[in-house]
Amino acid sequence: MTRPAPIRVVLADDERMVRTALRAILSAEPDLEVVGEAATGAEAVSVVREVRPHVVLMDVRMPGTDGIRATEQILATLDEPPRIVVVTTFENDSYVYDALRAGAAGFLLKRADAEALVQAVRLVARSDSLLFPAAVRTLAAEHARARPAPPAWVAKLTGREREVLRHMAKGLTNAEIARRMEVGAATVKSHVAAVLAKTGTRDRTQAVIAAYEAGFLNGG
Repeated sequence: MTRPAPIRVVLADDERMVRTALRAILSAEPDLEVVGEAATGAEAVSVVREVRPHVVLMDVRMPGTDGIRATEQILATLDEPPRIVVVTTFENDSYVYDALRAGAAGFLLKRADAEALVQAVRLVARSDSLLFPAAVRTLAAEHARARPAPPAWVAKLTGREREVLRHMAKGLTNAEIARRMEVGAATVKSHVAAVLAKTGTRDRTQAVIAAYEAGFLNGG
């Protein structure tokens, strides 16, 4: 039986010791492969363009071009960009929220243990669920900017799409949503695609952020 190709990862952090520790943890897993490192945001953009990884672990605070700007540049210039996870010391940092709004797929605390790190990389590579949904919800609720009126896309969502978006915010996978709604997985996938199109977002994380900012998910 042929083993699937490993998930290719780039590490971007201005501290060499942090990169070394991350590399040691990830390289110990047979399905993960560290294919590049960067010490600045600008280097991260260059390395990602060169090696085309599946996932980038991006320090949010780096000298020069920080993780937020680097995330924006990577997502704006590559046709098939990697999934970006920002790595941070503080989960309620406004930098983290700005990174999520810029297109990061999620965030990971630097104090996370090895198992959480490995599972986070695998999860975002699959992109079928929200990384640490409770933390994303808390962050979004704290930082979402008030709007005088909901954006037009809210009214365009069908009842099923609204239900799917709420399940997405809870971190459910397509299969889990399908079971909750008693529909097929293909139907859920279609609803998810419609939600992303109507919200004008790249993935589940951005859709949930947009939903909080629109007031759609506020209040639970």
